[in-house]
Amino acid sequence: MPTDAQISKFMSYVLRHAPHELDLELDPHGWTDYSQFSDRLCEKLGASDDDIRRVISENAKKRFTLEDGRIRAAQGHSVDVDLALEAVAPPRILYHGTTAAAWEEIQTSGLKPMQRSHVHLSPDLETARQVAMRRRGQHMLLTVDAVAMAEAGYAFLRADNGVWLTANVPPDYLSPVTEIAR
Repeated sequence: MPTDAQISKFMSYVLRHAPHELDLELDPHGWTDYSQFSDRLCEKLGASDDDIRRVISENAKKRFTLEDGRIRAAQGHSVDVDLALEAVAPPRILYHGTTAAAWEEIQTSGLKPMQRSHVHLSPDLETARQVAMRRRGQHMLLTVDAVAMAEAGYAFLRADNGVWLTANVPPDYLSPVTEIAR
């Protein structure tokens, strides 16, 4: 029997990067039929539909959206989807968790989406700290002057789970947080 963490990781992998792993198709907005998804995931992992629903409802990061018999990942896709999110005014400051080793390049080229469709930003320092902790090396927290970026024409989206998304963050809008992430 898989753990909730294993189920969640596989769900994220399928819904963000590899729907073909369960022979699924995502619509242009990242949705797929929940019944098919559940049936195929249960068969592959030996989980139950109750397990999947528990992972969806209890996931602290709210990585999944279940609506009208469909499911999708809230954000983080490497496959081409349009989450159909409206641009919204961001808070004054957003945060990003990274490593001190990455900071040298970030100072030159800014934050890029890498293999994802957007740069992910956190609404609070604690969430950014948790993101940084998932990386190896000395952790570093950055502030993003989101209001200045918005005034310069950069668009911000807010995913279903509260993660802020933008195409990129130029270095001029970034500053290190004076404390190091624990």
